[in-house]
Amino acid sequence: MFRRHLLSLALAALAFGTTAAQAQDEFIVVQSTTSTQNSGLFDHILPMFQDKTGIEVRVVAVGTGQAIRNAMNGDGDVLFVHAKPAEEKFVAEGHGVSRADVMYNDFIIIGPPADPAGVAGMTDVVAALTRIAETQAPFASRGDDSGTNKAELRLWKQAEIDARAASGGWYRETGSGMGATLNTGTGMGAYIMTDRATWIAFGNKGDYRIAVEGDPKMFNQYGIILVNPEKHAHVKAEAGQTFIDWVLSDEGQAAIAGYKVDGQQLFFPNAGG
Repeated sequence: MFRRHLLSLALAALAFGTTAAQAQDEFIVVQSTTSTQNSGLFDHILPMFQDKTGIEVRVVAVGTGQAIRNAMNGDGDVLFVHAKPAEEKFVAEGHGVSRADVMYNDFIIIGPPADPAGVAGMTDVVAALTRIAETQAPFASRGDDSGTNKAELRLWKQAEIDARAASGGWYRETGSGMGATLNTGTGMGAYIMTDRATWIAFGNKGDYRIAVEGDPKMFNQYGIILVNPEKHAHVKAEAGQTFIDWVLSDEGQAAIAGYKVDGQQLFFPNAGG
């Protein structure tokens, strides 16, 4: 009898331990752009989501191009980036289930106080880039296939300028993330295109300031996608969709809107907009 009692206790303890371990191990991997991480947004919203659902979110923060490639390889459950044409292609090719708008902000060009290209105060980004190229003023680019880099190259194309042909001269490609590029660019007195959220949260601004802003062409939309479990059977579709649903819900959207640095709102929710 005593042995049976001990065995029952052992089995109960084992069952409890397994359940606890399963709960503790419930997590998803989100492949995301650096701006959502570097701006502090995820540090703000993810604890709210975990407290509500018990699901931990582990973020891989890389450039959008790399995040998409990682998701295509099945290295994640959710994709949360900012390059809408590439996101739509990801879904169209069957790598993602569907795409939804989450939030937006904008891109800006920052520059040194000397303003060698004379672009400070301009609101026409194509004209500003044309002036930077004509004066061969230093310009630091991420050069890493990130969402910011994709947007920057699209704007150079609209200006009919092959900036990459000048790589190594006035046009410098860092091959780095936004924070590292800001550090490099400000150190060399270059103009830099960045998302506004990263710039607001950046702690090493020095005497740099926003030079170009306000052009609708610099609109910066973020989207979210569940990685297709039919492509990768290990994708945690249920938990991943729970995260997506929360981000798109009134609660998630309010959490995004509520994130501010120095009194400035960094992202503007527009799910279903």
